[in-house]
Amino acid sequence: MSPLVADASALVSLGVVATDDPDPLGICLAQYEVVVPTVVIEELREIASYDDTHGRAASTVLDRTDALETRSVNLDAEFPLDDGENAAVKLANELDVALLLCDEFNQLGLIHASLADTRLVTTPTLLSILVRTEQLSASDARLLLDEISDARSWDANSYVQRARSLLSES
Repeated sequence: MSPLVADASALVSLGVVATDDPDPLGICLAQYEVVVPTVVIEELREIASYDDTHGRAASTVLDRTDALETRSVNLDAEFPLDDGENAAVKLANELDVALLLCDEFNQLGLIHASLADTRLVTTPTLLSILVRTEQLSASDARLLLDEISDARSWDANSYVQRARSLLSES
């Protein structure tokens, strides 16, 4: 399995639909060696304390921590992102992993520029990868993306709209 570092934002996105069939979180955990910074687990615990869609999604992810590898990371105090994103970028570079899964759409350029040899993927991109590798059908991916978009308020997000149109062409 290829290693993949994940941030809390993307794990919550996958957690939103983790009780669906197909389950993209389960597929991701089966297809990749998912590694997360310990600070991401702390962020998930904080999110899980809320009684809403995001809290339930974070709880779902935390229920599967036995399928995740966690690592401590020394944060870069100068990096202008939150601690989870900061740690995920640093861990991705330290481990030289192929993929960083992160849904911080407002800072995609900064995160992308901070990665050495790692490809930044968002949840919509991961769904596309799962379609290309025949882990998901395009119609299932579109339904999952619609459900995640509703929960995450991504309807006005042009990046997500573009990903949705690419899935429609699949």
